[in-house]
Amino acid sequence: MIVPAEFPELSALVWNRDPARPIPARDVFFLYERNWRFVDREHLTDKERLLIEELTEEFGNGRMLTA
Repeated sequence: MIVPAEFPELSALVWNRDPARPIPARDVFFLYERNWRFVDREHLTDKERLLIEELTEEFGNGRMLTA
């Protein structure tokens, strides 16, 4: 389970939920993938970049399908 409040860009993606409420890792990966156009890549923290890389390896077989 991942707490969105610990990751600034993820926290912004879950604007309609409580960011302190944990979300399953698979759901977080799909949130990033579906909403990648809203992620400000220049403001990703190292911790959040690493999270995205790990989620992409685990749930995307090394690829994130973004538009």
